[in-house]
Amino acid sequence: MATATLPEVHKTAGLIGAELRGLDLSREYPDETWEAVRQAWAENGVIFFRDQHLNAEQRERFATRFGTIRVKQELRKEPEQTRAIGEGWHTDMTFLDEPPVATMLFAEEIPRWGGDTQWAGMGPAFEALSDGLRSTLLGLRAVHSNVRKLGLGYAHTDPPEPSIAEYDAAEGPVHPCVRLIPETGRSVLYVNSEFTMRFEGWTRRESLPLFRYLFEFGSRPEFVTRFHWAPGSVAMWDNRQTWHFAVNDYQGQRRVMHRILLAGTKPIPAGAV
Repeated sequence: MATATLPEVHKTAGLIGAELRGLDLSREYPDETWEAVRQAWAENGVIFFRDQHLNAEQRERFATRFGTIRVKQELRKEPEQTRAIGEGWHTDMTFLDEPPVATMLFAEEIPRWGGDTQWAGMGPAFEALSDGLRSTLLGLRAVHSNVRKLGLGYAHTDPPEPSIAEYDAAEGPVHPCVRLIPETGRSVLYVNSEFTMRFEGWTRRESLPLFRYLFEFGSRPEFVTRFHWAPGSVAMWDNRQTWHFAVNDYQGQRRVMHRILLAGTKPIPAGAV
């Protein structure tokens, strides 16, 4: 039987993020090891590994230790492209009834400079709000939709900004504005600037002032960690409790990543259990 090895957990910022050291993700470890990884992931929102040069089969084997694979993609930005996938604060695919529980990104080819990714922790952000605003948000739900139809193609073109009327007419799942993370019992803010259209029963225009405040507040520096990639780097984030932002500052260079998203479940409202 493989020897139990527990990862060394090194915080990357005060409120979110940790680098896990001492593991070779291509190896077999007992359940105790993977449970320690899962716990670090839930507690820190996003975890990082370095020097993990995995092939496609090894990437998938690692991913399936934590759930069912829903999406596998190569994310490639060529030197002539000016747009980058994910260059704005967002949470992946919240326009689905059951958004992905986790996203994993495996670095293959990295530009000589730039190309970092940032994550913001929605647990610390929610906890830092006033008692009154937290209470208000606990009673709200919001409509999520992919109005701009963002996908792999938006690395090439600039999609037009929808009109207020399009936001008001958008259809999609209604998610709680504060969701529960069952593994930790933590309540986290669950809105994002890319896919959250309006509060349930509100118009887009009525929703915007509070949205703008939350989107600005949630990206404050104390809630953010930043990761500098190298070939073989791996990031795994809890898509339920983080935003992320791909920094597009490496024009004229190629960047190649492999992304795996794990199937999730309907968000549980905070306070529901």
